[in-house]
Amino acid sequence: MAYAFCHMTAAVLTLALVLSAAAILWLVSLCLRDSSIVDIFWAPGFALVAWAAVGTAPAIAGRAWLVLGLVGIWSVRLALHILLRHRGEDRRYAAMRAKAGARWWWQSLFQVFLLQAALIWIISAPLQVAVAAHAPLGLLDLAGAILAAAGLAIEALADLQLTRFRALQANSGKVMDQGLWAWSRHPNYFGDALLWWGFFLIGFGATPLWWLLVSPVVMTILLLRVSGVSLLEDSIAERRPAYAAYIRRTSAFIPWPPKPQA
Repeated sequence: MAYAFCHMTAAVLTLALVLSAAAILWLVSLCLRDSSIVDIFWAPGFALVAWAAVGTAPAIAGRAWLVLGLVGIWSVRLALHILLRHRGEDRRYAAMRAKAGARWWWQSLFQVFLLQAALIWIISAPLQVAVAAHAPLGLLDLAGAILAAAGLAIEALADLQLTRFRALQANSGKVMDQGLWAWSRHPNYFGDALLWWGFFLIGFGATPLWWLLVSPVVMTILLLRVSGVSLLEDSIAERRPAYAAYIRRTSAFIPWPPKPQA
């Protein structure tokens, strides 16, 4: 009973913390008139929750350091990647602002900032469980760490390849179909999904709770159907006619040898 109460208390504290951080960020967004700064906070939000969860534990075990290291590297890299290419409010948020009109200043608090904070808290469930557990490391932790590290590496390499491609003026308007992007139209999102399936295995290795599956499942759905593949491809296909041919020969998500060009 005391164990369950402690975990419930820790969960409430992490939820309150991430919601508070999102509310502060919302106030900053009002000053900047830029709601898309929430994207920069996305990855660090998970690191914040993980560190807050470990702060409620009596001691930090080996699994906690493993998780904190992986989520720390991922969050810093992804936040810097988004920050360095940030050039004012993203078109998605600008469209939402235009549609909401004068209501956007308060509507964005719930529709953008608190919603993302709630998603961070839900998806971070395996992290919160893993950093607070004291069970010895096992094979599931090893498998999870390998999967998470592989996902992190794939995402980082894909982002680097795309950044270098876009940096060349000669590639303006062209479709990136080199490196990992020859095998998947969204290898960075695939790497991100792989990372969270790895975190699930580590969390499940700490405490075998099947409801932790909600974390990688929700993240994969977000990447495929909500803010990732579907959303991007709707706009890219309109702006770049060559993208239609790229779609026909290249896997959408899971890396796979491309089909021969007709």
